[in-house]
Amino acid sequence: MKKGEIVSGKVIRTDYPNKGIMTAQDASTGEMREVVVKNALPGQTVSARINKKRSGRLEAQLLEVTKPAPNEKTVADGLCPHFGICGGCCYRSLPYEDELAMKEAQIRRLLDSVIDTPYEFEPITHGPLSAEFRNKMEFSFGDEYKDGPLALGLHKRNSMYDIVPVTDCQMVDEGMRQILRATLEFYRKKGLPYYHKMRHDGVLRHLLLRKSFSEGVYMVALVTTGETADLDLPGYVETLLALPCRDRIHGILHMVNDSVADTVASQKTTVLYGEPDLTERLLGLEFRISPFSFFQTNSLGAEVLYNVARSYVGETAGRTVFDLYSGTGTIAQMLAPVARHVIGVEIVEEAVEAARDNARKNHLENCTFIAGDVLKKLDEIEERPDFIVLDPPRDGVHPKALEKIIAYGVENMIYISCKPTSLVRDLEILQQHGYHVVRARAVDMFPRTAHVETVCLLSNPKTEDAICGNIQI
Repeated sequence: MKKGEIVSGKVIRTDYPNKGIMTAQDASTGEMREVVVKNALPGQTVSARINKKRSGRLEAQLLEVTKPAPNEKTVADGLCPHFGICGGCCYRSLPYEDELAMKEAQIRRLLDSVIDTPYEFEPITHGPLSAEFRNKMEFSFGDEYKDGPLALGLHKRNSMYDIVPVTDCQMVDEGMRQILRATLEFYRKKGLPYYHKMRHDGVLRHLLLRKSFSEGVYMVALVTTGETADLDLPGYVETLLALPCRDRIHGILHMVNDSVADTVASQKTTVLYGEPDLTERLLGLEFRISPFSFFQTNSLGAEVLYNVARSYVGETAGRTVFDLYSGTGTIAQMLAPVARHVIGVEIVEEAVEAARDNARKNHLENCTFIAGDVLKKLDEIEERPDFIVLDPPRDGVHPKALEKIIAYGVENMIYISCKPTSLVRDLEILQQHGYHVVRARAVDMFPRTAHVETVCLLSNPKTEDAICGNIQI
């Protein structure tokens, strides 16, 4: 097979992250070859163009699904009308049970590829919702095509520029959809231009929506450049407060962002209506959520994830626990009532401030939250852990930070990963230093997408007699 050649075949499985594995016949040799085709689903027959060939590995760009998989749904079956065009979902055409089975198999294959001792792989767990589950969405202003009408939604699949107005998005509830539709209609009538990220001109940038599932209320944040003269913010507030969901709108904010970076950010925030933050409750604890708080985007799924993590922790009475990459301190506060002391380390200052505030609200006096890079802050903490929880960002744990974590010599630790390929890289290093995986489970926090969380319990039998990290021989 040559680069640029068009091949066709059947997809036999989908590996993480969303890489369809197609078998196709090599015309020159007659042998069957495996080809990686992103966005292809098991059971589909597809045509694709070879665009990468390295070390015998073939990758191709999906051109067409010539025959859908037998278990795929259509729009007539209630499939989201934006599916396949919008880049938000990739598995929505599959029955959810089949998606779960596929994700479980993906994680099992990844873990089995690096784990060198027997371990218990538990069935995948998921939250109560497979639709309308998101508590946060960042929608972008733009156009569907060059010089087209104003759009507000998500990026088109495989596009950095085109925006799909996802007015019927099934990842959010009807209240969020009402706000999305009303915002788009209001500013289409105003005729204001969106911010063009190549020319660095225009006004409208993003719409940030958050929801508290425990209280059922919304936060709305309109993000624009500083050119606010024609925004008619009072009219915009009036429009939102006329919606059927008006009684559940807890706060409306206006954020100014004049940076050239295409990120949702605020250099100045003005409260136009209501309150600037929300309150969410998980596992009996209360959390204040500001516009940019790091918080799991699936509130009900988060309860499932943290219950799995809590069941892996085991006995913590009288022990010191390190919660590294602690975010807003959810895990730390979950463990605090049954531990002597919990120390959370998080690099995002705002998240640390929120964690401290949340701990005070929850009357937890044995939580300490430290702002800074885990790699540096571990050198400054005098206390030593008896147990470690790792919940790193997508890139995993910095190799030098992992060395310091291993040096503590704790008997057990939990690794919670939102990117399993980073997890397996770190597991290889942990195993080289005596740790082995005892239990593991996938938790589907992101239904209909390629993402999945993984929880691993690791143990180092060489440290069974360790006291405060000093091995007794």
